[in-house]
Amino acid sequence: MQRDQLADFLRRRREAIRPAEVGIAAGPRRRTTGLRREEVAMLAGMSVDYVVRLEQGRSSQPSTQLLGALARALRLSEDERDHLFHLAGHQPPPADGVARLARAGLLRVLDLLGDTPAMVISDLGEVLAQNRTAVLLAGDHTHFSGDRRYVVYRWFTEPEARAVHPPEEVKHHARRIVADLRAAAGRRSEDPAVAGLVERLRAASADFRRLWAEHEVAVRRADRKTFVHPRVGRVLMDCETLVTPDQGQQLLVLTPADAEARERLELLRVLGVEEFPTDATSAKERDQAASS
Repeated sequence: MQRDQLADFLRRRREAIRPAEVGIAAGPRRRTTGLRREEVAMLAGMSVDYVVRLEQGRSSQPSTQLLGALARALRLSEDERDHLFHLAGHQPPPADGVARLARAGLLRVLDLLGDTPAMVISDLGEVLAQNRTAVLLAGDHTHFSGDRRYVVYRWFTEPEARAVHPPEEVKHHARRIVADLRAAAGRRSEDPAVAGLVERLRAASADFRRLWAEHEVAVRRADRKTFVHPRVGRVLMDCETLVTPDQGQQLLVLTPADAEARERLELLRVLGVEEFPTDATSAKERDQAASS
């Protein structure tokens, strides 16, 4: 781990990012043109103290999960992300690995959407980035690892992943998720990562095996979903999916479907972040504690 070089790189990248690039208002009394340390901490989901220690070269080796979060917060390119991993003493993840970056253009759109929930998703269902309102609505899904980073894997192996939607919608969403994976598998027929994911799902879930055998194909685009939130109840949202030209990433934009949904979403923004009791949240907290 190259502590001094890591500290210098993180500090320079923080100072090079303009607040507007990440959806933060600059304000009239701002003394720095770049981001503040507390803003990086907020965007990356870690403590300010840890960001300070990283920039001062006083931290222990950060985990790959924390490096991925920093790369997203600082809007690093793939080359910059790989450099960050090398400085921290880790091998960069492969192109389809845990910390694959959302496209820079999609991240800019994500920031501009402001109070509209939105997220960037890979064609295999990895949530690569979310804005704050999407986290408020559905929880933070960017810190899972292994097969759990795929929405389809959690859906068919973890009952709590389906609890975010009401029981009457579960079958519909299950079919949509599998049909979308079928489309991705067709496009990436020579990709062992896709074939391996399908085989592990077939081994893990009888429901997945049954739906996969039906061979339905449909890329996710427009849809309507009800989110069951622990603080504000049911929120009915229209979902519009914009797909990149190579179909490798998707921008999912969620808008309230009726007046009641608008009111509940506004209430959720006022209430702030609900701490979702997920394994991902616990893992991130453990990583930060281990780095202290």
